[in-house]
Amino acid sequence: MMKENKQNTLIWLGLAISAIVPLLLPNHITVLTYIWVMIILALTWDMLGGQTGYTSFGNILFFGVGMYVCAVVQRDMFSSGLERFERVSEIVVNLSVSEYFISLAIGTISGAIVAVILAIILGSGILGMRGHYFAICTLGLGHAAAEITSGIEYLGAGSGMVAPLYPSEFLMGKEVFYYYSFLLVAVATFFLFKKIYKSQFGLALNAIRDNENKAESMGIHTTQYKIAGWSISAFFLAIAGAGVGNVIGFIDPVEIAFSGPTFGVWMIVMAILGGKGTIWGPVLGAIILYSAKETFWTYLLGWDKVALGLLILIVVVYFPKGILGYFKDKKQLSDSVLSPKGEG
Repeated sequence: MMKENKQNTLIWLGLAISAIVPLLLPNHITVLTYIWVMIILALTWDMLGGQTGYTSFGNILFFGVGMYVCAVVQRDMFSSGLERFERVSEIVVNLSVSEYFISLAIGTISGAIVAVILAIILGSGILGMRGHYFAICTLGLGHAAAEITSGIEYLGAGSGMVAPLYPSEFLMGKEVFYYYSFLLVAVATFFLFKKIYKSQFGLALNAIRDNENKAESMGIHTTQYKIAGWSISAFFLAIAGAGVGNVIGFIDPVEIAFSGPTFGVWMIVMAILGGKGTIWGPVLGAIILYSAKETFWTYLLGWDKVALGLLILIVVVYFPKGILGYFKDKKQLSDSVLSPKGEG
């Protein structure tokens, strides 16, 4: 009980500091915003990859879907004359303050709903697979989505599309607004997932991870639980995608929306780095990996990707259970040596 109270105190202290960060570090607000984004990505991937033990390479699909759906709603909600959208990549939409935020809210919710529907449909088809078969099947989801989107002129095809301009007359700047937005989403994701993992639903996910056959023999409808977990992940991933599209200001199907080599890989590595299957592991991994990425880019420009690749290699080889798993094993080993049973 005391340990939990201490942990809660540290959480609220961290949130209080995070709330005033834009005032303390105004020049680093964009980097700090992306740290919250990475925390959301890592937490959502861990729902299926860590808690259930199903390694998915296709979660980037929901990120990109949320990005595109939100951008299209923002572009078209208060516009007329869609015949003008022949070269979507050149269309720049200016909205009033009320139009921007109304369309942003509706677009974000719409993107999340579409992502959940996709997760249910796709999950019903492929979540019956197990192990490597499921992982390989999800590998092509993001790539397929990028290729399909690249052929749709309404979405800008391969040239991409421009997100609506942030209203300059609004009192809060774009960077600050999205910093607080992602902070709220990350906090909501963390506490919701923490509650889920302590519930019967979370126990069912862990039972699937430990032994799916035994879980089924106990009456657990494993496929339904996996679909539900994937759908929850898709919901928050789409929200993150909607915000990132607006922060960047331009949406490219291959390099941004459905970018497997960046956002798609990072969410997996971050969860593994911190310790998958835990609530704090993805958070820790996101902070460390993205901070390292920015540091490498600043001081090792030209070699930053090499350094990041080496970091990922070190994580896989020396921290297969993640940082939290590594220290947990060290603690258990220390306890066993110091205990009377260990002395015998």
